[in-house]
Amino acid sequence: MSNKDSVIAFDVVTDNGGTRYAGWAMGSLGVLIFSFALPANAWAVRGFHPMAVTVWRALIPGLLAAVLLWRVRAPIPDRRSWPLLVTSGLCVAVGFPLLSSIALTTIHPARAAVILGLLPALTAAFATLFGRERPSPRFWAISGAGLVVLLAYLTTRGGAGGLALGAGDLAMFGATCCSAVAYVLGADRAKVYGAWQSMCWTLVALLPLSIPSGIVTAIVQDPAWTVQSAVGMFYLAVVSTLFGYFAWYAGLARGGIARVGQVQQIQPILTICWSGLFFVETLDPLTFVVGTVVAALVAAGQRVR
Repeated sequence: MSNKDSVIAFDVVTDNGGTRYAGWAMGSLGVLIFSFALPANAWAVRGFHPMAVTVWRALIPGLLAAVLLWRVRAPIPDRRSWPLLVTSGLCVAVGFPLLSSIALTTIHPARAAVILGLLPALTAAFATLFGRERPSPRFWAISGAGLVVLLAYLTTRGGAGGLALGAGDLAMFGATCCSAVAYVLGADRAKVYGAWQSMCWTLVALLPLSIPSGIVTAIVQDPAWTVQSAVGMFYLAVVSTLFGYFAWYAGLARGGIARVGQVQQIQPILTICWSGLFFVETLDPLTFVVGTVVAALVAAGQRVR
């Protein structure tokens, strides 16, 4: 893969200041949408089995994506793109939803947010390992400082953590790794096809798997339909999987995977705020102080070449 058709090369996407700021803005919108995904997932698993959540979270947006691509007569990706699209799809629409749904049956969304706080660092690491991005030592220092502040706060916060690890924690860590890999591959194809077409083709590539799986789950599952479970499923399948990834991949493609990926350090704080609103948690003022510090470090990271 050459730099001509790939966003993975760090210098290709950071020369233009306006492009970088647009990437930061789109990435921030994606993070805002993603920040409610864990609470929505917690609602969904109250009425649906984790496997059903995984299947329908891929099937519903996959069918919508097929309609969108057909309406705009989008060109079919070339043969070398399909392995990347399929791998990205398996990570983002199967690995992350399944493992996070399993995790949320045993751990609280706020605790899951602790583990998801590793995502920006993992994304930057995978971008460096597989994508030939070469962030500067100063960038790594700023990013590491933000990660330390975030995890130090979250792991000592009452009700959100502790150091003992269980099966739910390990499942959430696996989900975080899947998401990081998907971001690197998805951003690469977003440079070639555009953010929304890249995500749509990723979902369409999974339809041969998601359609028969959806039929099977519809037959064997007996979901407990409630307003919360239905809203949770809709948010995951449409708002997060489609619109969230449209914005996120556009941000990564414009601003660089490692740099824009650090915006996601704010996501765990936002998730805890949503948990406080919808799961009757008490939010201490320190949450907002830490959020401000992390946001300042993220902003500093955006300015480092």
